[in-house]
Amino acid sequence: MMKTKAGIIGLGAYLPEKVMTNADLEKLVETSDEWIRTRTGISERRIAHKEETTSDLAVHAARMALKDANLMPEDIELIILATITPDMPFPATSCFVQAKLGAKNAACFDINAACSGFIHELTIAQQFIETGMYKRILVIGVELLSRFIDWNDRSTCVLFGDGAGAAVIAPVKSGGLLSSYLGADGTKSRLLMFPAGGSVNPASHETVTQGLHFLKMEGNEVFKNAVRVMTDAVNRAIEKAGLTTKDIDCIIPHQANRRIIEAVIERVGIPSDRAFVNVERYGNMSAASAIVALYEAVKEGRVKKGDKVLMVAFGSGFVWGSCVIEW
Repeated sequence: MMKTKAGIIGLGAYLPEKVMTNADLEKLVETSDEWIRTRTGISERRIAHKEETTSDLAVHAARMALKDANLMPEDIELIILATITPDMPFPATSCFVQAKLGAKNAACFDINAACSGFIHELTIAQQFIETGMYKRILVIGVELLSRFIDWNDRSTCVLFGDGAGAAVIAPVKSGGLLSSYLGADGTKSRLLMFPAGGSVNPASHETVTQGLHFLKMEGNEVFKNAVRVMTDAVNRAIEKAGLTTKDIDCIIPHQANRRIIEAVIERVGIPSDRAFVNVERYGNMSAASAIVALYEAVKEGRVKKGDKVLMVAFGSGFVWGSCVIEW
């Protein structure tokens, strides 16, 4: 009997209307368009409306993915949502999404895998599909990072943006997920974090005045580790799929920083014209970046039927992941 294969049958994305350009940031902090573009490759990012929540962004993307898959909300059996910026610590943001969608038949849970959230949830969904437990799974990567950024810290506020992406995972007769690889190094967890709001530093007057509820990052260390482990993750996923770099039609690396992307592509030996990059338009959207990039790559014809797509990401934890999908 042939093994059930898991693949993507629907994609959707949502980007808030408000665009914040580098020129806008020049009015907030001591920075410049040239400084930001030279070091990150970012020109603009999207910022959610003050009334929008993380679950609102997720629902917009989910509806698009369901329409693309020709499914109704009640057809979904499981919702997996990846985010580091939930509506609230609990309940799970996926439960709010379920209610807003009307996906009454779906089980729900969230995962926290930062920027590699999509690859983690795709790998999880694959297990449910291949064992036959579920047949239609909605996975969502969504972030509302603008609420957690110190807009006086030019080392971080220039990097991040808001957005959401969604995919429907189901059994497919051909193609699908060929391989995946996940990794972690918790010894470096303090290099990228939200220090307060949990059991270590519960919310208090002191944590608020000290700015501990904002994202903190040691950029140079994050950069070095990202390049090293993403390079290794690419090679592992390709090897597990029984392929070589020559077989990869499109690589979609995490959209964090153009210099990281260029360094990884150069190290693994995949031609730069096979890389899909949209970081200049959206900045780093953490868990949303990978799905939005895949959605746009398909929409723009950069990924076509039969293509082999390699995705790789690295994020806080440190955690990372890679996968190869035959489209």
